[in-house]
Amino acid sequence: MKVPLLDLQAQYATIREKVRKAVDDVFESQRFILGSQVSALEKEIAEFCGVPYAVGVASGTDALLLSLKALGVGQGDSVVTVPFTFFATAGAIVNLGALPLFVDIEPAGFEMDPEKLSDFFLGECTFSLSTHKIVHKSSKTTVKAILPVHLYGQCADMDEILAVARRYNLPVVEDACQAIGAAYGNKKAGAIGDLGCFSFFPSKNLGGAGDGGMVVTSDAQLAERVRLLRTHGAQATYFHSIVGFNSRLDELQAAVLRAKLPHLQAWSEARSENASRYGKDFQEAGLLSHATPPAILPNRSHIFHQYVIRCKMRDELHEFLKAADIGTAIYYPVSLHEQECFRFLNYGASDLPQSHTASKEVLALPIYPELTDAQRQYVVNSIAEFYRGK
Repeated sequence: MKVPLLDLQAQYATIREKVRKAVDDVFESQRFILGSQVSALEKEIAEFCGVPYAVGVASGTDALLLSLKALGVGQGDSVVTVPFTFFATAGAIVNLGALPLFVDIEPAGFEMDPEKLSDFFLGECTFSLSTHKIVHKSSKTTVKAILPVHLYGQCADMDEILAVARRYNLPVVEDACQAIGAAYGNKKAGAIGDLGCFSFFPSKNLGGAGDGGMVVTSDAQLAERVRLLRTHGAQATYFHSIVGFNSRLDELQAAVLRAKLPHLQAWSEARSENASRYGKDFQEAGLLSHATPPAILPNRSHIFHQYVIRCKMRDELHEFLKAADIGTAIYYPVSLHEQECFRFLNYGASDLPQSHTASKEVLALPIYPELTDAQRQYVVNSIAEFYRGK
């Protein structure tokens, strides 16, 4: 049996006519940049997230970049984030001339550990009475924002993170690129901090036919600043109030996403149901001493963008499943604080032990909505076979 990590062809088969009509309508209009499809999608995403403003941009990476830029992050500044995440989280910070300052994750859900965040400010930063700014002692940078990541489809502990942020009067940007539709309490991911960032990369739960992203916020001024930044800083054509970027969501992408958005809730529920069945299968197969299913943490819903287990002999299991024609992936094999390009930050592997350990143990299994019971059982049986031979 073949079980891909993700089967977008199976998804497309269920919505083919809607997507094709949406794309045809754009070609008939011959309006490809910032037209009615983008405006409509922005309105729909804002409503979906429960915020008044949404701004379509070129990618999830740009959503992060423009959000931080809108907050004034630049040369001589720093942003506090986690190292166990996709590269763009820290890359956006560095590309603005700022430094990423890393705090460790909590082991159960892989998100920012609020206690470590609090310890970071108490131990590594000072508050300048003259400037009323938070200064990182060793780098001498001004801390401008906190950037938690809602990893794999589950929110970070936002109440505790926001409590720390309020203590130091810092804005919070949510990297919700993997978590559209997830919830923390009664609020959707992206709608909890000052700005929320989404990616519409094809493999996301709501994926386009290429790159795309969205910034959501309840702050009218921040929304307007992001709009300016996405169009070279021009409010009216050829009149530039600030220097911005070319980061516009295409009409074609917006049309595809609008065709998919009505299905998002059902797809997320199917992923959640597959996750629940995986958990039962793991228990029945006696695998819990070898592989730990993902935890659903208090006050949170999980959309299971990825179904990530912690497992012994991860690399060997990864290769075994590959040989069995089962798609798996390692998100992420090297924590950012150990990446070659960030050596100048002078982190050692042991400085952030939870992130380091996670990078050696995590493995993502197929969780897409169209996954069949037979495919899921084949995955579990194959994992059980691997561990029986050890």
